[in-house]
Amino acid sequence: MSRIPRSGIVDLGVLSVLSLLAIAGYETSFGGLDFLAAALAGIVVGTLAAVLGSMLRLNVLVTVLLCIVLYFAVGTPFVMPGDAFLVVLPTLTSLAGLAVGAVHGWADIVTIAAPVEAPDYVAAVPYAAAAVVSLVGGMLVLRWLPGRRTPLRAAVVLIGPVLLFLSGILLGTDEAFLAPVRGVAFAALALTWLAWRRGTGIATGDDGAARLRRRKLTGSAIVVAGAVTIGAIAGIAVAPVAPDRFVLRDRVVPPFDPLEFPSPLAGYREYTKELAESPVFIVEGLEPGDTLRLAAMDSYTGRLWNVAGPEEAAADGGYSIVGSTLPAPDLAELGSARSIEVEVEAYSDVWLPTVGYGSTLELLDPGSLEQAGDLRYNAEAGTAVLTSGAAEGTRYRLHARVQVEPDDTELVDVPVARLALPPVENLPDVVAAKAEEYAGDAPSPIEQLRNLERALKTNGFLSHGLASDAVASRAGHGADRLIELFTRSRMVGDEEQYAAAMALMARHLGYPSRVVMGYAPEIAEGGGAVEVLGADVTAWVEVPFEGVGWIAFRPTPDNVDVPQEQTPKPKAEPQPQVRQPPRAEHADDELLTTTEIDDTDEDDRDRPFQLPAWAWAIIGAIGIPAAIVLLPMLVVAIAKRRRRAIRHRGPADRQVAGAWAELVDRYAELGFDPPERSSRLQTARALERQLDEQGLRDVRLAGRAPLSTLAATVDRDVFGGDEVGSATIERRWTEADAAAAAVAAAAGRMRRFVARYRLRRRG
Repeated sequence: MSRIPRSGIVDLGVLSVLSLLAIAGYETSFGGLDFLAAALAGIVVGTLAAVLGSMLRLNVLVTVLLCIVLYFAVGTPFVMPGDAFLVVLPTLTSLAGLAVGAVHGWADIVTIAAPVEAPDYVAAVPYAAAAVVSLVGGMLVLRWLPGRRTPLRAAVVLIGPVLLFLSGILLGTDEAFLAPVRGVAFAALALTWLAWRRGTGIATGDDGAARLRRRKLTGSAIVVAGAVTIGAIAGIAVAPVAPDRFVLRDRVVPPFDPLEFPSPLAGYREYTKELAESPVFIVEGLEPGDTLRLAAMDSYTGRLWNVAGPEEAAADGGYSIVGSTLPAPDLAELGSARSIEVEVEAYSDVWLPTVGYGSTLELLDPGSLEQAGDLRYNAEAGTAVLTSGAAEGTRYRLHARVQVEPDDTELVDVPVARLALPPVENLPDVVAAKAEEYAGDAPSPIEQLRNLERALKTNGFLSHGLASDAVASRAGHGADRLIELFTRSRMVGDEEQYAAAMALMARHLGYPSRVVMGYAPEIAEGGGAVEVLGADVTAWVEVPFEGVGWIAFRPTPDNVDVPQEQTPKPKAEPQPQVRQPPRAEHADDELLTTTEIDDTDEDDRDRPFQLPAWAWAIIGAIGIPAAIVLLPMLVVAIAKRRRRAIRHRGPADRQVAGAWAELVDRYAELGFDPPERSSRLQTARALERQLDEQGLRDVRLAGRAPLSTLAATVDRDVFGGDEVGSATIERRWTEADAAAAAVAAAAGRMRRFVARYRLRRRG
């Protein structure tokens, strides 16, 4: 069993501290530092596996397998303590979670709204990341770095912590966690370590060692001071503000698309006709005056109001995966708190009724753990979705706070918030004209909106289209239905039509608006369970005011007594009798010739073949990295081939000298340092000395002529004055190629790979 040198222990300690500083960036995703226990466990697992592999002289594959075993054996109490047996022992559930979290947790952490709390296995992301970085870095420190302690090799070891630092940024949120402090500390420690690594292999006397330590100490202090100063100044000068911070969660389209489901407002009449007397929900914890929110619709297509899809949800950010903790809205003045429990009865859909703006939402079903990943929440709309669907028996608990609605006198001088909502399509002209007529000359937005609300409420009549209603009222809120609402002698409709119309009027006046559908049950004083009936369904309009929030407007009239129109019955006028033509022997259908109609769209016939979006995505994901890696290599390879061809032309002595020049350049491209100005023999001896220093003496003595012998032979051919034949030229090129190939094979894959990008000595 081999021992770990003191320098290796120091290197492992530096690597662990850098990894801890880097992974602290995950704090914004998890909303706290609880995940650090899992991260520290990952650092210990990776480092321990690397140390044991080095001490027991295990190969790389066995060391990796050892790390995997430790990963599953140690991770349960730190990642999924709730599933542990006797607090620390793993179970099948925890082992499965550790495996799934390491693979799928990366996608969950950028799609679940922060703070990430569900699913439980998401803590495996920092655990696995820390374990991998510590394992790879530990093996490099203990196996690769001692072979040749150079700043370049030490810099390679730092790649893992740097990538871990970047992952904390990309997987985080717009709000950075102590970014200047962590960045400066990371850079100072890394630069100091690089400075101390440089020159550790130099053998000196006592006086020389003392002087070297003083110089390294002074240099390290200068490096730290410079890093702190430059980092602080640069952090203040160029640090992005929160909206400009690049994070992956802002670039990931939420997986839930509301457009895949019918608009909730389109099924409004189902509640008033078929479910009017049926309990839809049973809710505990409501207070008098509360309304339940089902869905907020901010997109109008000319046919219906709907929830904007993920590509159009600019103002509210769309629906994102959440845990039990819900994100707070950006624009809302929140007041009193509510704690309600909802049990679903005669209802089957994906939309979950809520009250106000939620802070926590917890599913109470026996199978809630399986449905936890199906919960989506829109913080700005205050509405929730269960993608697997809510049905009879679904239960959940919601803690929320309701929006404060100031008096109109307090809103007179408050402007409407400017939010980027999806544009309205196919706005009927009559709706625009009525908006300008009803708004009048009111000077403030709140007064104009109240005028719209008041005009619809006082001039219209309420009818749900039931048989008991005095006047029929057609369902729907498309452009044709709204035109009918304003062009008939009387405005007749229900909340569906009036809310849809007022929201379009507000949009025409330049105010952001949305239609909210929900329920307004009768709530008695003292609380208790409330049965929400289908007849309690309602809809209203909301408009955002700067610094206040979304203010509700309810334009639906209460008057159901629609005046009857007295239309005089027209008098019958006798018509002369007209003889009917004889009956045709052939049916009308037989007189028509069947033709085939091409339903293909003209644009589709003329459109050329196009690759689908997923194909372009694959091409870009593979092609761009391949081009970055291979194109420079191809350019250098062409230049090297041209260089070789030029040296292989001309007089015989020049071709022999070209063989030696080609050999020296290939040595330089492999990382050797030939003298700039020296004879061939001096160059050969310098290269042989470097071979010995780098542990490649076996290459120099491997049964072929030493470089110094080849250099002397080339000098004799060039300066001897004898005729040099083609056979001699080919023999010199063959010897030079063999010498270069031998050292390339012994130098290792990495140096050969880097050599492909180098051209000549200083390229």
